[in-house]
Amino acid sequence: MGNRTQARVLAIMGSGETSPTMVTIHKALAERLGQGPHTAILLDTPYAFQENAADISARSQAYFARSVGLEVGVIARAGGRATSDAAAILGSDWVFAGPGSPSYALRQWRDTQVPDAFRARIAAGTGVTIIASAAAAAMGILAVPVYEIYKAGEDPYWLEGLDLLGVLGLKVAVIPHYDNAEGGTHDTRFCYLGERRLELLERELPADAAVLGVDEHTALVLDLETELAEVLGKGTATVRKAGVSTILRPDSAITLAGLRDLVANGPFFPQGDVREAVPAPPAAPARGASELPALTRQAEAEFEAAVRDRSSPAMVAAILDLESAIEAWASDTDENENSDRARAVLRGLVARLGKSADRGLADPAERLVPAIEPLIRLRALLRKNGSYTAADEIRSALAAAGIELKDSPEGTNWTLVPSS
Repeated sequence: MGNRTQARVLAIMGSGETSPTMVTIHKALAERLGQGPHTAILLDTPYAFQENAADISARSQAYFARSVGLEVGVIARAGGRATSDAAAILGSDWVFAGPGSPSYALRQWRDTQVPDAFRARIAAGTGVTIIASAAAAAMGILAVPVYEIYKAGEDPYWLEGLDLLGVLGLKVAVIPHYDNAEGGTHDTRFCYLGERRLELLERELPADAAVLGVDEHTALVLDLETELAEVLGKGTATVRKAGVSTILRPDSAITLAGLRDLVANGPFFPQGDVREAVPAPPAAPARGASELPALTRQAEAEFEAAVRDRSSPAMVAAILDLESAIEAWASDTDENENSDRARAVLRGLVARLGKSADRGLADPAERLVPAIEPLIRLRALLRKNGSYTAADEIRSALAAAGIELKDSPEGTNWTLVPSS
């Protein structure tokens, strides 16, 4: 590791670790390294089982290079055996592990030198260490096998975790995606467990342990130099013990000693000191407008408004806005399904723009003005002269052509009746 590195930081991210919402946080963490060059590595193990693992790595590398200014190397798995180099973990200025499957990551790392390398790195406060999503779920004393429970329907159970935070005196089960709201009509908070299943698992925690939850698009940053913990991002971090939650908000910091107290004793201390604590919150509403589904809906609404206004520039602008949003979120592995939906919407908008171009965007009524207005004036003259039969024939002919006339004291107005 270069001797210019200033940082001694551990960041735990709840989700969105390669999304636009986290760029500012990544930049702030990278700036703590001081002047470069720096060695930076990404461990692909949590998602190495996926057929598109190489693509995920490439998109992550592009994200950090473009958004953060870090050239990141990938410590990859090959041939089904772990090739992660513990020496690289210990010797790099910046280390990242993130999305995938907690249970897969645990199986691959458990009998290797990787856990010890992470523990030594955290204990020494070496550089910047970012552990997110699936890797974050694996780093506590116990881990939630989220795919097995939520996707395969197994009864709730814990896996033995790597206990990477034990070196800091934090006996916790880390739960990322803590405020997830994708379920809509059902509770998917707490990494898709929901309140009922979390309560069952919570009963199995040791008496001196707690749940450490980190919201989506949020980071709990532990400064190992100052021994302060702060929350950055869109949400909060939560220490939950026996069903009572202490919320750590972005506008406040807590010492590591205070965090250890919360974990070991909960919000109520023997001396009678009472920390702010709340019961488990209700299911959260749908997430805010800065994520891809909301941006997709916004682009659709803008396109519909442009159609009503018959504005081809506005239609094109809505399509380009959606394309930019898809590109910006392409590196976020949590957005795969949303990206597919957004691309489907994008294709639909492009097709509609093409059809509009074929039909023409101008109001058809405007093109009929030179033909209809003289007939209306002629009809008015015939009526004035008492030739009502001839005037009615003009009205009937126009009606047959889809033109509806409405007489009033102020004159005659006409409208083009849409064909059914």
